[in-house]
Amino acid sequence: MLEYRIQQERAEELRREADRERLVREATAARRRSRAERTGERHGGERHEGEGRRSPRRWIRAA
Repeated sequence: MLEYRIQQERAEELRREADRERLVREATAARRRSRAERTGERHGGERHEGEGRRSPRRWIRAA
């Protein structure tokens, strides 16, 4: 009986962890998607002059 309960708890823990990872992945994908839509990357929108592959945020931090 105790063995079974321990197994159930471990299974539940793994399920929760998997759910958390999935949520993080989905949130990251949604963020990436919305940024791409803002910059027009998703619909093949041409880039404005001086707008390279790297986002301004990245090169501000890199400088």
